[in-house]
Amino acid sequence: MIVYLHGFRSSPASRKATMLREAMARRGRSADYACPALPASPAEAIKVAQRAVEGIAPARVALIGSSLGGYYATWIAEQLDCRAVLLNPAIRPQDDLARHLGVQPVYFSEAQIEFRREYLAELEAIDTPAITRPERYFLIGATGDAVIDYRSMVRKYEGARQHVIAGSDHELSDFSQYLDEVLSFCDAGSRTSNSEGREVQ
Repeated sequence: MIVYLHGFRSSPASRKATMLREAMARRGRSADYACPALPASPAEAIKVAQRAVEGIAPARVALIGSSLGGYYATWIAEQLDCRAVLLNPAIRPQDDLARHLGVQPVYFSEAQIEFRREYLAELEAIDTPAITRPERYFLIGATGDAVIDYRSMVRKYEGARQHVIAGSDHELSDFSQYLDEVLSFCDAGSRTSNSEGREVQ
């Protein structure tokens, strides 16, 4: 089961979510893919994500988290002992999102969310300063990310499989190039040791 966790102000209609849904459909695996709409509250978002994998053995679960979704995916992977792919993951969103309180538009949607000050404490409550079992993680980080410094991603996920992209952007607008690599890790990544280090493209 592959669960995609979208980022802040994003939605299941995002480009990466759509690419993943279509790729899984082409493989005849639509039933093995989920992308829940995550509420603004981090505590509620975690509950929604956990419900998506409820009753499924951790060995059969893989999370793909983008930006804030990567922050959530890391915490859940630590709790469940499942695989996780992190796409330009947020490192300290409780600091960064303090500038984005109030009503915010949602990308790829006409909806809005309200990000409240108490949500910063909810983010702090699920902070994962260091990962365990780095082989369960696959980081894809872009040096061209203008929102999150890729070097902070590299440090946090030290020892995990890493693909550092030279250039690109926070959205990973060239995500289609890495789709097969991501799905391959989701299907088999936890059964092999992935400690090869960094690869820069």
